[in-house]
Amino acid sequence: MNQYPLWKYLLICTVIFVCTLYALPNWFGDDYAVQISPAYARDMNIDDTVQATVEAKLKEAGLKFSPPERTAKQLLVRFPDSTTQLKAYSILKKALPKYVVAQNLAPATPDWLKDLGAQPMYLGLDLRGGVHFLMQVDMKTAIAHDEETYLNELRSLFREKRLRYKSITRKNGIVVTFSKAETRDKAKQLVAKRYNDLIITEPPNEIGEYQLHLTFSEKSLKENRQKALEQNITTLRNRVNELGVSEPVIQRQGEDRIVVQLPGVQDTARAKEILGATATLEFRLVATGTNQYAGREYKRRDGTPVRLKRSIIVTGDQIVDAKATIDSRSGRPAVTVRLDNKGAKSMLQTTRKNVGKPMAVVFIEYHVKTKLVNGKPVTTRNKTEEVINVATIQEEFSKNFQITGLKSNEANNLALLLRAGALKAPMEIIEERTIGPSLGKENIKLGLLSIQIAFLAVMLFMWMRYKTFGMIANFALLMNVVILIALLSLLQATLTLPGMAGIVLTLGMAVDANVLIFEKIREEIANGNSPQNSIYLGYEKAFITIFDANITTLIAALMLFGFGTGPIKGFAVTLSLGIITSMFTAIMITRAIINLFYGGKKLKKIPV
Repeated sequence: MNQYPLWKYLLICTVIFVCTLYALPNWFGDDYAVQISPAYARDMNIDDTVQATVEAKLKEAGLKFSPPERTAKQLLVRFPDSTTQLKAYSILKKALPKYVVAQNLAPATPDWLKDLGAQPMYLGLDLRGGVHFLMQVDMKTAIAHDEETYLNELRSLFREKRLRYKSITRKNGIVVTFSKAETRDKAKQLVAKRYNDLIITEPPNEIGEYQLHLTFSEKSLKENRQKALEQNITTLRNRVNELGVSEPVIQRQGEDRIVVQLPGVQDTARAKEILGATATLEFRLVATGTNQYAGREYKRRDGTPVRLKRSIIVTGDQIVDAKATIDSRSGRPAVTVRLDNKGAKSMLQTTRKNVGKPMAVVFIEYHVKTKLVNGKPVTTRNKTEEVINVATIQEEFSKNFQITGLKSNEANNLALLLRAGALKAPMEIIEERTIGPSLGKENIKLGLLSIQIAFLAVMLFMWMRYKTFGMIANFALLMNVVILIALLSLLQATLTLPGMAGIVLTLGMAVDANVLIFEKIREEIANGNSPQNSIYLGYEKAFITIFDANITTLIAALMLFGFGTGPIKGFAVTLSLGIITSMFTAIMITRAIINLFYGGKKLKKIPV
């Protein structure tokens, strides 16, 4: 009685060995490092020249560093302390203007563990340090952008169907004015058939004018806001990837806010510049001829006016790739652009029909600022539009072309922003927090201290209460922590302070199962059962109670994970995994050890 077959012992030993192996990387900690990666062109690589420059600059400054670790897209240099890291960062940022230079914490995992795919857990912002932004999305501008898109489509549609209109403008929606009632009625039927997300009304007629007022339905407005939020999140992720930040957290909060956490980043100015920028482009034909009312007037960089046609050829969200380069003819900074299929088709059709005519590139930026006026926050929105380039179309082109007329730093930033995608709507940073690495280290120290104290207190209680069986439970508890850390590392979960709280809670819950088992064993002995039979009945009778208790806790943890955000999710992850591992260790491992030492023997009493 109370004996396991050999395969069960082998299985348990294999699980313990593998989990110990994959939990080990967390023992070695992190090194202070500077990460260099290509900034503005996706086809750039880290070559011998870049590595030689980095090593030469660091040696010239007399800084201590480990041999650089290089891949095609990244160069990582490790330093002994944060002071040396900061000095190296400042030096390399100046020496490599065409590359992203970022401060980071690099895992100090030995190569033999890396070869096995073993990696440490990610550390959250509260443990590693970095920057936290809460960003408010300007939904009014997002809806205005959608209205502008529809307005341009309606112009093209009415021209295609030869429906003459007097004017088409945006005013609490889109207002189209016709000279004849018959034309208005035909346009109404056409719009109703083509756009089922628009509500069409007919305002009271004025003399000689017949109007249609087009507004988005409530369902459509909700969908547009959702799309704006999703596009901004996608764009932010792309921009963070371009910045070379590892383990970012970018997630939705509410209906119009986005949380951005960048662990390890201390350069808040650069992060704000890239994340909050809303630069995009529009390509329009220059309005030629003597009609001064044709098109719309813009300003060039030198302040001179230029009139452009209202129809947009291509917008920034149709740009697939962009690279900062040098124009071979003028020797000045430029950006080469590649369009998607829709943009390429529009550009080809336009340039084919307008060879010899001028086309302009409009640079657009949105600025959102909030100021306190009489104690209340007042938000102002400004849109800056500037013609950065006017050039004559020499020949037809479509997918690939070049933008000139830029400054050096502007070409780099514009290429990065266009490559990452245009924001659907501008955003304002309404909350900003910077957590230094020293505070993160203090949080880790205190978190580990709490786990150690909890672990020792539980071990002491189990030893005093249940003697040898208590020490077996303590060994299982240690294995529980090892397996839990291994799972978090394999899943590459992000550990936060609430996550550490989940681990501490798991420690108490793990031995709770053994307490139930051992108390059941004592009851059976008191009832006159033999020691072997008492062990068997103790595990059998306690199992259902343990299973039910853990299942209800697991359901609560899954609900926290499903509906919670940020730190709550971190707590739910560690708690859920802890419940699963505690079931394995408290039942399987403890029983395997008890069976190994006490099973199949004639016992007069057992140390429980």
